Amino acid sequence: MDKLEDLENFLKNVDEISELVMDLKSPDVEVQLKALERADCYVAASDEPCGTKVNKTTINTNPPLQPPLDLQNERPDNFLKTIARDAEDRRASRSAKAKKATVFKDKGNEAYAQEDYETAVKYYSDGVAELRDMQPLYTNRAQAHIKLGKYKEAISDCEWALKCNERCLKAYLHMGKAYLALKNYKESRKCFKKIVEIQPEMEKMVKEYLTQVDSEEGRESQEMNARREFDKGEGTNARVPQLLEKLSRPGQIPLYYCGGLESLSQVVNDCTARTLFRLNNGFSVISSNDTVRSCLLQKTKDGGSQEMCASALKLWRVVCCGNDENQKMSMTFQLTRQSVVQLMTSENVGVQKECLALLCVYLQTPRGRRLALDNLDVPMLVKNLMACISNPKLQHKAAVDVLETFAAENKFCIQLRDVLRDSVVAPFTTLLRNISESNRHVLASVISVIGCLARDDVIRHNLAHDPECWMAFVLAIRRCTACEFKEVIYPMLGLIINLSAISSPIIRDQAVPLCNSCLSLLRDTDGGVITRATGVLSTVLPQSSQAVQHVVEGGVVPTLRLLLKGTGKFATKYAIKTLAVCTAASLLAQEELVKSDKKLSILRNLLASSYDEIVTGNAALCLAHCLGLEGTGSTLLGTDIVLLLLRHAAGDTKRTAVRQNAAIALGKLCQSEPRHVDKLRELRGFEILHSCTKLPTWTL
Repeated sequence: MDKLEDLENFLKNVDEISELVMDLKSPDVEVQLKALERADCYVAASDEPCGTKVNKTTINTNPPLQPPLDLQNERPDNFLKTIARDAEDRRASRSAKAKKATVFKDKGNEAYAQEDYETAVKYYSDGVAELRDMQPLYTNRAQAHIKLGKYKEAISDCEWALKCNERCLKAYLHMGKAYLALKNYKESRKCFKKIVEIQPEMEKMVKEYLTQVDSEEGRESQEMNARREFDKGEGTNARVPQLLEKLSRPGQIPLYYCGGLESLSQVVNDCTARTLFRLNNGFSVISSNDTVRSCLLQKTKDGGSQEMCASALKLWRVVCCGNDENQKMSMTFQLTRQSVVQLMTSENVGVQKECLALLCVYLQTPRGRRLALDNLDVPMLVKNLMACISNPKLQHKAAVDVLETFAAENKFCIQLRDVLRDSVVAPFTTLLRNISESNRHVLASVISVIGCLARDDVIRHNLAHDPECWMAFVLAIRRCTACEFKEVIYPMLGLIINLSAISSPIIRDQAVPLCNSCLSLLRDTDGGVITRATGVLSTVLPQSSQAVQHVVEGGVVPTLRLLLKGTGKFATKYAIKTLAVCTAASLLAQEELVKSDKKLSILRNLLASSYDEIVTGNAALCLAHCLGLEGTGSTLLGTDIVLLLLRHAAGDTKRTAVRQNAAIALGKLCQSEPRHVDKLRELRGFEILHSCTKLPTWTL
């Protein structure tokens, strides 16, 4: 308590001296005199004893020849200099102490990183001894105390940190953890909620901690209720310990253990029974049983062993269903972690079914999914899931559901980045090459899963640069077109649009066969397939001039004109972008477009009616390409083309691409047919064009 009072008095004195120095510097003489009187009182009071037990008295061995003048007889300006000098000395002293304290803090951090928490506490304490109002020393020491299980000491350090900085988030975080460890759930919630009050952006993180508090409180309540019910000796709950005791007996035949596992699965049908299973070391009993263990590790594969294996998985599933604490406990056993991954490809349908069902239990909650991802061998898990999907005899539908749920988790994608080829791409491309009536339905779901994985930038980049993947896409499109597997081709085209947005030499190499397949799909009767095939052309063609020439010679321009006459939003966007790419690289495309639409009414209509930046920007760009043909500008005399282009050139400053392309088209229009200059001058268009020439050039 003496140390606390000393620090508080010290902080108070610093504030008083600072205020005193300001008053002594005041131009008001009366304020100076009052400050001088306060200084006299302060100096006189400084002779009073303090609470410290350290004697800091020093003896001056070189006294001055003349005694110093009494402070009361000094002039105010001299006293002011003395106070200022004293304040400067204090600042220098504090700076030196801060440097020493920082050194101790850094040493403490190094010890903490090496998990030497006792040493870390010592260094942080040495730092506090140097500078008692350095907040990081308290929060860091609190964190080390938590690691050592000294929760009350951690709370005390957090309280000191809050005295230094009342908005210290780390203090509230560590204090909330310490209160949680002490099972003071009310105070723990208060601390975590205080973080959101100070910084609302941390609501998501705090929500996880509050969920943890609720979970711990629920676990404690469950265990108290379970013990209370067990003590009553009523119902079937009393049978849980009895059955576990029987299962722990060694040397019994497999049928004995199999029956015990099935009986236990029927008994643990409520929260109390599942909690009693955990309290009576149920997971340990199962894992330490040599016979059960041998079956789960597939060391024995006879019919009885497979039945016992399925029974053990079923028991784990029933026990973990809706019980977060049991799920957490289950994942602490290596046998569980190993079995749930390896048994997924078991030839026994019952074993595989129970294995996938157990995984589904973990997928039901965010906490369960995190537990699975933190503890399971994710690359092997995905590989086995893909094996299930590839084998029509196995539980492929359930495997797809599991994979699809995991694919929505960022952590899952991160763990797959380095093993994508072996775990995902290889089995996926095998499926694409072997599309059949039996796997067509499941393949559509697998493509959806790959699309979810492709939301991760690294995975998306890897897929875009994988040659096997793109060769498989070409083969799959041909197969689906021939067999009319539209439920496969539709999501596959969407995935290709997503991946081909990345420029890749692999995509360029496959551009001609890929675009050729999409050109065939433009004659499909399904509007959705046509739209997505056009989307693929819009993203792949910019990467290959050879592919552009191929599709133009294949008659893509008339088809694009028909699409642009429609009302589909995405179809229009994809079609005009594809047409702009074609007219930019192919003279034949320009000639076909102008020949079929001399006044370019389709492009003018898009410029007049569309508010989409991509549509209007590409329409203006496409128009500029066509104006390079002789006589095109003349055919546009008498139309509203100048007004339309000028309107876009003078439009929203944020639509830089549209303004730039409209200005380019206007320039080419006037160059192609000088008579358009008169209309441009009439509309005061030269000033607008001048402003647009300062904009950067937009490229597709």
